[in-house]
Amino acid sequence: MKIDAHHHFWNPARGDYGWMPEDNATLFRAYGPADLAPFLTATGITHTVLVQAAPSIEESEYMLGIADAAPHVAAVTGWVDFENPAHSHHLERLAAHPKFRGVRPMIQDIPDDNWMLRDDIRWAFEAVTALNLRFEALGLPRHIENFITLFGRHPGMKVVIDHCMKPDIANHSSGGFDSWADGMARLAGETSAFCKLSGVITEAASSWTVDDLRPYVDHVISVFGADRVMWGSDWPVCRLAGEYADWHSAAQALTAGLGDSEKAAIYGQTANRFYDLGL
Repeated sequence: MKIDAHHHFWNPARGDYGWMPEDNATLFRAYGPADLAPFLTATGITHTVLVQAAPSIEESEYMLGIADAAPHVAAVTGWVDFENPAHSHHLERLAAHPKFRGVRPMIQDIPDDNWMLRDDIRWAFEAVTALNLRFEALGLPRHIENFITLFGRHPGMKVVIDHCMKPDIANHSSGGFDSWADGMARLAGETSAFCKLSGVITEAASSWTVDDLRPYVDHVISVFGADRVMWGSDWPVCRLAGEYADWHSAAQALTAGLGDSEKAAIYGQTANRFYDLGL
């Protein structure tokens, strides 16, 4: 069993991917199961977690439709409007689908860094917890302090941090590593959050090397432990910096020194347990 714990499918013609630049030929095109299949075969990935890329209920339903037809999709993380309590109905309805596992507000794109702490959206975190769903934390290093506060408010909520909280790997020499590393250590030590080993090549310089990524990957695995870390491709977004095989090979090199049980956790067992996939 090997799991890609984070990837996307999309079709820009649907019209709800507002973040996606139309002049970017890599991103602005349709991606579906047939496009991903060769990479899963080549890397031995048996199951995947499909994650939202648009802030709409319709995209969540679109992904669940794909999941119904694609056996490798074991779980779907969708979206509801945290600012609209009426969406509790949608959350309950989506949660009834056997492959629906969680929600992800696109916090990295929200101008107000304190949005997650607003009283008017607290209902959503409470509902996620009550429905035994997962919350995917898509943020940036500047959000770490607020995430620590948020997770402390909802200690029963199952949380996974996306993309190692997007450290600024491309500007490593600027001194941001230490504050990011301290924040990630606090998240690991003070909360029960898990972390996705994903998205790092797109945060690195275009000429990235495995050694550029190593301090960040080593730190995440060190503070969270393999039993709270799961590998994800972030495909097709990763294609901005490298192909699926490039990131998979880099990750394999970065984890080569780990024991077999640790590698088994990172490349499958952690995601299986966190998302309750029963694989």
